[in-house]
Amino acid sequence: MSYNRQMSKKRRSIRLPTYDYAQVGGYFITICTYNRVCLFGTNVDGNMVLNDIGLTIHREWSKTPLLRSNVKLDVFVVMPNHIHGIVLIPGAARGESPSVPATNFRSPSQTIGAIIRGFKSAATKQINIIRNSPGTKLWQRNFYDAIIRNEGELSLMR
Repeated sequence: MSYNRQMSKKRRSIRLPTYDYAQVGGYFITICTYNRVCLFGTNVDGNMVLNDIGLTIHREWSKTPLLRSNVKLDVFVVMPNHIHGIVLIPGAARGESPSVPATNFRSPSQTIGAIIRGFKSAATKQINIIRNSPGTKLWQRNFYDAIIRNEGELSLMR
């Protein structure tokens, strides 16, 4: 077995093992580019200036709720080598508790992981067309999340 295959088998999930990532709630998400290469634009005097690739990332992220009825987007920002955003599963903005475990089966396609995978896939396809670089990695494996547990935390994250 190759070194890479051995390493990938030892990777552990950074998600909370007992948390239902499809339940009502809010999530602060950070997704980084592969090797953290700055691809999306530059910061000029404290203002982010997006290039064509950054504009594509902005457009693809904005499409998320159009493609997934279980998602609402809150504030987000595209930075030179990552994107930060708040993703809401309906109900979080009304203060419903996201910490109560769900009792009904939920499709894995409705989880935060599936939402992010869909975005990353669509964005990668579009960016690789722009760069004429089919098959090139755009994103770091995985993403970072913070579960937003109530309105107070949501206000702090904005």
